[in-house]
Amino acid sequence: MRTVFLCGVAALALSACGTSVPDSGAGVGFDDYQTYAQRQMAQQAQGGGQTTVQPPTAVESQTLDSAEAQAAANAAAQNSGVAPVEASPSNPAPQVVTNAAGISDENNFEAVSAERDIQADAALIAQNRAQYQLVTPTDLPPRPDSDAPNIVEYALRTTNPVGAQLYERRGRYDGNRISKACGSYNSSDLAQEAFLAAGGPERDRRGLDPDGDGFACAWDPAPFRAARG
Repeated sequence: MRTVFLCGVAALALSACGTSVPDSGAGVGFDDYQTYAQRQMAQQAQGGGQTTVQPPTAVESQTLDSAEAQAAANAAAQNSGVAPVEASPSNPAPQVVTNAAGISDENNFEAVSAERDIQADAALIAQNRAQYQLVTPTDLPPRPDSDAPNIVEYALRTTNPVGAQLYERRGRYDGNRISKACGSYNSSDLAQEAFLAAGGPERDRRGLDPDGDGFACAWDPAPFRAARG
């Protein structure tokens, strides 16, 4: 019995601490619904709550004059969709160039015939033909003030490649002797000229052609042969 009494006291205490439920009759915002409705009716009576929409503007039709209508019809017929642009009457007329300086008129028969007739043209052709000179190719002239052998002629006369022995060589050939002998010439062309002038290619008195191919100090006739084609 004592336990039931204590439970009842605890339930009363909890009900005293709970929050109150808001009144369901409260209106929108901080006012009740009746005050809110009255305020809305007042705004509608003053026109403040409505938005007035202007009616659409009527599209006025424009009538084209005869020239514009014709231009539009021509453009539509050509499928361009754009009327032609007319030049202003104040613009100067374009200048037509008939025969400007520096432009040849040799293909214009009328312009050429005005300058000379057929007889004069034939005389001019004959005069040009009389001035033609046919130059016949000849052998190269000898080198002036020099009796040295012609190494170009020698290169074209020979056919053996470099290193192919054609002439017998006797004696002692070593690297130092060959280097010293060839080093006394500024180029292999000068060494070849001296070699031919001293009895080459059959004889090699100066030790310039140890392999006996007829070419001194690594002289190569290939560039001269290639130039001949």
